[in-house]
Amino acid sequence: MVTLTAALWGILLLWLIVFIYGIAGSVDFGAGFWAMVFFKERHASAATIANRYLSPLWEVTNVFLVLFAVALVGLFPTAAFVLGNILLVPGDLILILLTIRTVFMVFAHSVDRYQHTLRIVSGITGLVIPALLMTVFPISEGNFLHSVDGRLTLSVPDLFRNQVVYGYVILGITSELFLSALLLGDYSRVAKDESAYRVYRKHVLWLGPVSILSAFLALLSIGRSAAWLQKAMLSQWHWFLASGCFFVIGYVLVITCGWELKRRFRWAVVSIVAQYACAMMGYGRAHLPYFVYPVVTIQDSFTNSEMFRAVIIVLILGIAVLFPGFIWFWRLFLENRAYASKPE
Repeated sequence: MVTLTAALWGILLLWLIVFIYGIAGSVDFGAGFWAMVFFKERHASAATIANRYLSPLWEVTNVFLVLFAVALVGLFPTAAFVLGNILLVPGDLILILLTIRTVFMVFAHSVDRYQHTLRIVSGITGLVIPALLMTVFPISEGNFLHSVDGRLTLSVPDLFRNQVVYGYVILGITSELFLSALLLGDYSRVAKDESAYRVYRKHVLWLGPVSILSAFLALLSIGRSAAWLQKAMLSQWHWFLASGCFFVIGYVLVITCGWELKRRFRWAVVSIVAQYACAMMGYGRAHLPYFVYPVVTIQDSFTNSEMFRAVIIVLILGIAVLFPGFIWFWRLFLENRAYASKPE
């Protein structure tokens, strides 16, 4: 019973890190895409806002990716081994694209001639990386896996030929663009840039329903590939109902938030973030107790109690050191009107 409780605390910690990275990563990758789309258009101020938001954010986002890797290996070593094996191809592709994106981020701030290339690289990888990250979900549901000499391997051709995977990919991309447009709209409010605010608000208004529609389509596709998960998700209906209610509240606030009532926009952001938190909690609870269905569970892959305490202490100390830095970062860049509205 103690081990089970510790395992649940460990998986909750992983969920929290994944959630934070999901929100921050969506804004990070989405800002790169919007900066590419709005470059050299009449909505140039929207591109400026996206670039200004992206400039400091990309350096912080990957901190949570590192925290997740540390927590996974320390708390669930067996699951880390299995996931590392079956996610070798999509994981390597993600790391390669992240490296290319990071290199151009660094050089673009030092050499002006890389600015145009950066916009293209950042915009394209801003769609491809989240798409690859979303493939983790259908893989963890036990699809496309084969046992070779007692080890699970991923059938990459089957992965990229299956329609269920593209249902997840569409959901990931629409959610990324929706969240990033929402956060950039709020950042435009901080910068007092009415033109950019109206542009991002307009995109939020059509991306919101599209993201909800893509979520329903993904749920239907789950029934064809993982009936056990769909049944479990239906039993978690209260989380998805709460998620839908938060979406309605946030979307109504966006509709009513003209420039004159722009202060309400922050509450729309809070409501939509709560929407995704509830949806992720419902999915996560439905997925329990499996890391990879049906062979790897959280109980079987959990570490011993000594390692659990050591990892938790290290993570708490690390977060305690990083937290003041995150607060300083938020005030210096994301809530600093002088920085947000500085001329190019």
